[in-house]
Amino acid sequence: MLGLKFAYGSNGPDTIEFDYFTGLEKAISAYPSPHELWRRYRDGKQLKDDTAVEQVLKPINFTLRQGERYYQEIAINRAVEAIVTGKRRILLTMATGTGKTPVAFQICWKLSNARWNRTGEHRRPKILYLSDRNILIGDPKDKIFAQSGDARAKIEYGNAIKSREIYFAIYQALAEDERRPGLYKEYAPDFFDLIIIDECHRGSAREESNWREILEYFEPAYQLGMTATPLRDETRDTYLYFGNPIYQYSLRQGIEDARGGWRALIQVRRRIRQRKCRG
Repeated sequence: MLGLKFAYGSNGPDTIEFDYFTGLEKAISAYPSPHELWRRYRDGKQLKDDTAVEQVLKPINFTLRQGERYYQEIAINRAVEAIVTGKRRILLTMATGTGKTPVAFQICWKLSNARWNRTGEHRRPKILYLSDRNILIGDPKDKIFAQSGDARAKIEYGNAIKSREIYFAIYQALAEDERRPGLYKEYAPDFFDLIIIDECHRGSAREESNWREILEYFEPAYQLGMTATPLRDETRDTYLYFGNPIYQYSLRQGIEDARGGWRALIQVRRRIRQRKCRG
């Protein structure tokens, strides 16, 4: 549950090691050194490139005081590891209210401070934070992502801003419609290094969707989808496009953690519509 890769148990005279990479359990005479564990971790995660290792080890932004819960740390670390090792489409599935936005911010923070980008140049990445509603980009931009200062910009009113590092936009502002050819075409296909798609189950991954062409146009970019909706018939296109989630934190897990007392209690409320019958 904690995403750890090595576990140890001892009764004093005897010590057992369990390796979650290999699934092997064995008796050991001495605990491995931190250096040995790190070497085995790198091998297990295929972190062979020293630059990628440095990027993974960049710390999160602790002044934000968000994104530090155990499941958020797992999501952040797995996403960063996947990106720096070359996985181009990534999916995180986390229940509503469990902090996907802080996770997204911390991923951006680590990659920006590590100077990660698609081309390997020494520069910060250009990141697009994309969703389908203004509240889903305006709130993150003005609150959590305020830590990024003047590096932020919102793409709106037909202005294709190109001088920042973190961009926020709704599909509707970028897409083609009867009045304009599509603002996204003002950007080169390889302009963005990473695109984060919040609530990605709402249409962008559907093959027949008008918004899908935006993701396909920016195909060179690494694309990270975030959703609270598990695999269902209506979200199958999302999972086909992004692949299986690299991490899932379910509503049930959130409720169990809430019972442990360290998270606000989650309550599920079902709204029932009543229809009047005409006799």
